[in-house]
Amino acid sequence: MTEHIVSSFDTDLKEIGRSVVEMGGQAERLVADSVEALVKRDTELAQKVIVLDGPVDLLQREIEEKAVLTIARRQPLASDLREIVAAMRIANDLERIGDLAKNTAKRVLALTGEFHPQKLVRGVEHMSNIVLEQLKVVLDSYASRDDAKALEVWQRDGEVDILYTSLFRELLTYMMEDPRNISLCTHLLFCAKNIERIGDHATNIAETVHYLATGQLLTEERPKQDTSSLTSVAFPA
Repeated sequence: MTEHIVSSFDTDLKEIGRSVVEMGGQAERLVADSVEALVKRDTELAQKVIVLDGPVDLLQREIEEKAVLTIARRQPLASDLREIVAAMRIANDLERIGDLAKNTAKRVLALTGEFHPQKLVRGVEHMSNIVLEQLKVVLDSYASRDDAKALEVWQRDGEVDILYTSLFRELLTYMMEDPRNISLCTHLLFCAKNIERIGDHATNIAETVHYLATGQLLTEERPKQDTSSLTSVAFPA
């Protein structure tokens, strides 16, 4: 390639990378705001999250279109193609994270007027704090191409699963103790599952960053610890 073409290609790659970083910041904000809306019962903030998911979706489409166009125009070699493929994969995960944050915000609106003891929300808030930390670390790892940080997030995926399983059992117990908790706990279970899935997408991003940084796919089995599907709670006789 001529110097001009190489320069233009580098510009394309940088623009795609910047868009992914921007999208990551927006998705991270949506998750934080959706959980804050849940904790504070802030329907106005929940509505804002629902509306702002639209620009995240749009950015994902723009990244994909730019990536496909760059491949068609530049016919990149393996290492540069890896950059483009990684950007597309991460953008897809971020789009899903935005959708999950929006779904949590919708649950906040559904809870309007419901019995809402704050102690039931604390477990969801605690789990979301850990997932947000992992999302921040993995987005930083993408920006800096830091494989060690990415692997740190990947290895902690099981921690979120354990918290989710524990919270699942706790919410089931609250439902049995007081029928007034049933509606709230059902919504909180969906919110907790959304957050657990956000953690899974952060782990997906970690795997992509590892691939981007090393050119190798992670072949080890992901450290999953979600046993909620096997959980049963005995009702009192």
